[in-house]
Amino acid sequence: MELVERPGEFVAKFARWNANHKLVGYPFVTNTNSVLTPVRRALPMLNLALISSAGAFIDGTQPFDIESRDGDMTFKEIPREVAANDLRYAAKGYDPAAVISDRNSQIPIDRLTEYEGSLVIGSLNECWWSISSYTPNAVRVAEEIAPALSERLHRYEVQAALLIPASPLCHQTMGILARGIEDSGIPTLVISVDKLASERVRAPRTAYYIGEFGSVAGGPNWPEHQLRVLDESLRWMETFDQPGIRKLAVEIESKVEAVRGER
Repeated sequence: MELVERPGEFVAKFARWNANHKLVGYPFVTNTNSVLTPVRRALPMLNLALISSAGAFIDGTQPFDIESRDGDMTFKEIPREVAANDLRYAAKGYDPAAVISDRNSQIPIDRLTEYEGSLVIGSLNECWWSISSYTPNAVRVAEEIAPALSERLHRYEVQAALLIPASPLCHQTMGILARGIEDSGIPTLVISVDKLASERVRAPRTAYYIGEFGSVAGGPNWPEHQLRVLDESLRWMETFDQPGIRKLAVEIESKVEAVRGER
């Protein structure tokens, strides 16, 4: 399966795109087909990978290049033991205030560790993967990042992957990566707050809600909201019988909580 359908068309349009105008005129990828790999283990038995495109890197290491026209085609493996205050963010296309205040709003390590402890998931992989927040060359994402990242997931014997984008462009990037990972035989789920972007790229499984870029995994310093987003999203992973996108009920639940004065 082509991760970016009609790649030659994208390359031609991308060459004409003026990056100085940000995403104005950017040739967003529009795919027609998708792929679906069945979830072969129940949540309490699988090793879950977390992939974030918030542009996180460990303080003192090389940050992602967010000035390159194509974007940075590398990724970083970060041990889950690395503390939140040891992370820095090369952010482009989203406001990093939320993730700086509370890593779990984009990189829900603490919430997933809680799920691991309560046996909602079998295990959270020993490291998680960080992608640049700025990767506009979609064909290079498909040809370089997707296969390299898929190989690493297989090396760690990952049984499912959760992908969390941070910006509008990240939604395309993570959708492409999900397609590549799924095509390699690992089921995925993308959490989205941009329904149009997700529908364009056609990731295999997408759970979306009306939320904020930069805090896609839930509001900062609001663990209950983060748990609602994650819980509903992860439990849906097994129920997709065909590629598609579904809307979470987390928005309704959060409004009810606010009316009650609980938030």
